[in-house]
Amino acid sequence: VQLQASGGGLVQAGGSLRLSCAASGRTFSPYYMGWFRQAPGKEREFVGRITWSAGTPYYADSVKGRFTISRDNTNNTVYLQMTSLKPEDTAVYYCATTFRFFKTSPSYPWQYDYWGQGTQVTVSS
Repeated sequence: VQLQASGGGLVQAGGSLRLSCAASGRTFSPYYMGWFRQAPGKEREFVGRITWSAGTPYYADSVKGRFTISRDNTNNTVYLQMTSLKPEDTAVYYCATTFRFFKTSPSYPWQYDYWGQGTQVTVSS
């Protein structure tokens, strides 16, 4: 499985960006697609995830109400729509996927098996 993230860039505080993550490789039917971010000097942080089949999203409290995750099963693509961006949202954003099921929503990097290369999001104040 290969994941290709795109859509990052520089945006002013209060602005919006939409990230995309396209998957290719084996027949793609994972259990979850997730988004993480990592700011300089900080650990990789969970942003949110979506179940591939039902499209059920789950968000970190820090982005709830501002970010929306969606997926396009036909094109094997997941999206992260980010609105009301803040300078503290500045980070490299990664998409990830796992074919494993977890009883509780997976929100740790070790729970995801395949990762994209990351895309930089910079929010200026």
